[in-house]
Amino acid sequence: MTADKKELAVAALRNGTVVDHIPSEALFKCVKILNLETMDCTLTIGNNLASKRCGRKGIIKVADVFFPEDVLNRIALIAPSAVVNTIRDYEVVEKRHVEIPSEIRGIVKCDNPKCITNNEPMATLFVTDPDKPGHIRCHYCNHSVANDKATVL
Repeated sequence: MTADKKELAVAALRNGTVVDHIPSEALFKCVKILNLETMDCTLTIGNNLASKRCGRKGIIKVADVFFPEDVLNRIALIAPSAVVNTIRDYEVVEKRHVEIPSEIRGIVKCDNPKCITNNEPMATLFVTDPDKPGHIRCHYCNHSVANDKATVL
């Protein structure tokens, strides 16, 4: 192959959602957060792909599915550099960066063994920690954890 030819590492998508620029180490947490393992659609996952912007990256392509913005923003917790592309007829019709929501419900496990969420059947609730950028804080016990160290349920 000559130097001017390019090859797609992942096939083009006719319609659907592409989540790009996911740090490789966060890719499978993103799959879990988006609950992709239960979806009945064509799904392409690429990991450790070459990226000029971040060295190595992950990518998720979901055919014929368009996620609500609040669902996609959940991955900002562990993949703040992720970019979401909406594809229609093989064309990008919208491109946006994910933004961390102010509240994260039922996605992250509290690491404090004494937290009520670890001892009672209830959903976890974390809020962004204004005193510590890049951290979230448990609403119930005030335990703080770095976004990238959060344990995904």
